[in-house]
Amino acid sequence: MTVQQLMAQLAALPPEATVLLEGDGGLSPLGGVDLMAGVGGLPDEVVLQPDMTPD
Repeated sequence: MTVQQLMAQLAALPPEATVLLEGDGGLSPLGGVDLMAGVGGLPDEVVLQPDMTPD
């Protein structure tokens, strides 16, 4: 999925909805977004980071 595709899907959702990430341990709120520059001809990548704040 590209950033453009992700933005289009998110734009169709309620703006007050919380973004959660699904992982091995269940669901975590989104804590950050990082850009990893592509090297050696690879495309840039966006990494969604979970919120690691203790409950």
